Amino acid sequence: MQRRDFIKLGFAVGAGFSLDTLSGLFPVANAEESPVPAEKNPLVAVRGNDRVAMLSAALTVLGSGGGMSAFVKPGQSVVIKPNCAWDKGPEMSANTHPSLVGHMVKLCKEAGASKVLVFDHSCDDWQRTYRNSGIQAAVEAAGGEMISGADESMYRDHDNPGARNLKRAKVHSAILDSDVFINMPVLKNHGGARMTACMKNAMGIVWNRGYFHSHDLHQCIADSVLLRKPDLNVLDAFAPMLRNGPKGKDENDLIQTHALLAGKDIVAIDAAAAKLLGYADGEVRHIDLAASMGLGEKDLSKVWIRRISVA
Repeated sequence: MQRRDFIKLGFAVGAGFSLDTLSGLFPVANAEESPVPAEKNPLVAVRGNDRVAMLSAALTVLGSGGGMSAFVKPGQSVVIKPNCAWDKGPEMSANTHPSLVGHMVKLCKEAGASKVLVFDHSCDDWQRTYRNSGIQAAVEAAGGEMISGADESMYRDHDNPGARNLKRAKVHSAILDSDVFINMPVLKNHGGARMTACMKNAMGIVWNRGYFHSHDLHQCIADSVLLRKPDLNVLDAFAPMLRNGPKGKDENDLIQTHALLAGKDIVAIDAAAAKLLGYADGEVRHIDLAASMGLGEKDLSKVWIRRISVA
């Protein structure tokens, strides 16, 4: 389906949207899943039909052959922050797919994690959202623990001296106290921020999200990265929501790209994600702001992209 067909269907996508974007980020044929030196700080772009296999392939590359053992050491505590904000089933792509979150918990436990905590500051009722998203069942089956993001007593005041606007915020204690922080959002359209991806997902680690909306949303999103930089970012871009985000109305809001992006550079992943949604450079302002603050590389021509196709 070409871009003109999406326009006829009323999709609110960036002016540059085209399935040709996929051929620029992802391979047509299978690629060798060889590891790369850590100093390359690669962005791994995966396509396939099996989310779990795609995640495993990405971690093989990012871990230089060691998988999760490159990120999680025996005895360390881990916090995973998916997008789990909406009382929607997995088929809607409003939340990170439970199979990805559950598999990440499993890999962390296999790497020797002492505990794996998972939470989001949900917008809908958190208990229904955890349950109906499928994330709670997947996490618990893998040996992880879901904790509340709806209890203000679990947040602590935290200074953010490198920020421009968000100089201080109440941050969830799991983020502040865990040894390893894994950021696992879903890619989708967002009415205010243009898109939800890795940086936008950090809004769910703070108590007062209203501050973002009243103090330059895009700048606060960029600032929030400094509250605690994730040790690993995994973006679920398997079926991005192209309109009516962040919650969506029905499955007609989605397109099947069968993609996953992973890496340490949160700006590079979001820059690639913006291209998948069709946004031109500068259209998602928090990407430019974060790059100007030295938080990552937005110019993908300067990023080592490892492209993998998983059969």
